[in-house]
Amino acid sequence: MHLLDWLILASSLIVVLFQGWWFSRKTKNNEDYFVGNRHMPWLAVGLSLFASAFSSLSFVGIPTSAAYGDYHFFLAILFIPFAVVPIVGWVFVPVYQRLRLTSAYEYLERRFNRKVRLAGSLLYSGYTIGWMGSIVYATGIILQAVLELNSGQLTWLLIGLGICTTVYTTAGGYKAVVWTEVMQAILLAGTVITILFLAISRVDGGIAEVMRLGAKHNKFDMFNFRLDVTSQGTFFAACAYGLFGYVAANATSQAAVQRYVSMPNVAAAWRALLIKGFATAGVCLLFFLLGTTLFAFYTQHPPASPGSDGIFPALPKSDQLATHFVSVELPYPGLLGLLLAGLAAAMMSTVSGGLNSLTVLVVCDWLPGRKLGLTASRLLSALFGASTIIVALLAPYLGKDVIEILMKIAGAFFGPLFGLFLLGLMVPRANSAGVLIGLAIGLSVVGVLFLTTNVAAWWYGFFAFIPTFVVGAAASLFFPKTKMDAGLTLYG
Repeated sequence: MHLLDWLILASSLIVVLFQGWWFSRKTKNNEDYFVGNRHMPWLAVGLSLFASAFSSLSFVGIPTSAAYGDYHFFLAILFIPFAVVPIVGWVFVPVYQRLRLTSAYEYLERRFNRKVRLAGSLLYSGYTIGWMGSIVYATGIILQAVLELNSGQLTWLLIGLGICTTVYTTAGGYKAVVWTEVMQAILLAGTVITILFLAISRVDGGIAEVMRLGAKHNKFDMFNFRLDVTSQGTFFAACAYGLFGYVAANATSQAAVQRYVSMPNVAAAWRALLIKGFATAGVCLLFFLLGTTLFAFYTQHPPASPGSDGIFPALPKSDQLATHFVSVELPYPGLLGLLLAGLAAAMMSTVSGGLNSLTVLVVCDWLPGRKLGLTASRLLSALFGASTIIVALLAPYLGKDVIEILMKIAGAFFGPLFGLFLLGLMVPRANSAGVLIGLAIGLSVVGVLFLTTNVAAWWYGFFAFIPTFVVGAAASLFFPKTKMDAGLTLYG
């Protein structure tokens, strides 16, 4: 790496730590630390929602998906502006705002009982710790390849990434998370635009040839109507992932709900959702075009030592394609540093939001009365940061397909959570006993699928949601109706 690359990467980390220190001076209590005193500007929160949607896996995985495959994944992403925004904005946000929630799962206790609340909180917490650890590990693996680090150096890199993210999150709380993610959103967009422009310039014939080769090889296909639950590259799999992955996560995850309630009213939350939806779709399209451009480049200029596919270079992991292209084919001083800074930013935005949301859940869901002070809340955040580092260090021992497994677990967790929330909002007859039975059946079905079948990861949310919702609604008929306050369902 050139000296300028190191300076860019180091500068981005220093700015992040400075923001954590700056907002720590202005954070006076848990209301500030958890929801920014509920007066966060909608534009900042919208950009934060957009940045938090990008993990480091998305940063390198989307171009890889487009280069090696087609655009069915982009079809799933289009559910964010065209399904997440209206469904979450019309159905969920008004309820969360009206109840002035801090923990998303407080709704489940008000609607059902404390056991349902703790079940929802536990599902989200288990998923988040595992996911954050895998994000840090995946980022470290990509940086290891670029920086040519050995296994011992990789260990210290993982620890350093985890500590840096934990320090600024712990110090500054929610405000530091949001404003750092604003910077990271700008960095993400600027990085992909720069790399895409330079990559297109390396293709003979420019963007017209990229589009021609992409069309010739069916790279833009989004409408394969084959119904096959073992395949991810189909129209129906994309719809299943869009609805029971993206919609479910944006409606029920603590990290998302925390942002909705940090704004002063529903209108502000709507504007933030619109920013998130269309910024995500627009930037993802650029990443997909980058992947198609990489395909066009290597089609015209096959590598001397191709991989098994015969087109792309032989790499230890396909996710290293974009970083390999930049380091080898675009050796401009500073560009690789910009890419690595964007990669680190994507990782930190995901992990920081997770750390802060987990701290909220412990204080609000598991410790009644919210008696912990600000110092104790910061200590909890630091402990979750340490647990994330431990999971990242253990990730290599969990198997070669850790990321794929965690994607399945994400569907297995958010599918049932979506079922619990929709039972509460849409089925007035639903009660605590019925929904807990539905939750148990939903998790059991996913467990069977995970252990005995080869159902694709995109379908897990669907197969977790359906039994949770259907069985929960049916089982509720055999138990007394739950007494509840007004305003907890869509019907008043």
